[in-house]
Amino acid sequence: MAIDPFLERLARVRVRFASTLATKIDETCAAIPQIAETTPAAAAAVDEAYRSVHGIVGVGRAVGFPASGNAAHDVEELLRPPRQQGRGLTADEVARLTAVLQVLRDVAARELQAFNSSSSA
Repeated sequence: MAIDPFLERLARVRVRFASTLATKIDETCAAIPQIAETTPAAAAAVDEAYRSVHGIVGVGRAVGFPASGNAAHDVEELLRPPRQQGRGLTADEVARLTAVLQVLRDVAARELQAFNSSSSA
């Protein structure tokens, strides 16, 4: 039986996405202290966090992690205004970011568990 090259490539992309998802979320969570508007490099940290989460939004939905993509979209939406304005997050925005990142972490953990279960079956 011939293997479809597209499906083979998609499977590799899914594995690569799954292997980096938790790390991207962890790195974004770890960057929260640098994202606050009171830090000098906050705008750059917001931009970096936005780009990381944006990758989860786009790729996640495309490769079979729709809930993670949707949860990451909520994070992206929170980061978009400060990013566009070239500033860090207010204390209220930091609190909301912490909450939506926790939702993303929980959703991603469930999808990764399902993915890993199906991959080992």
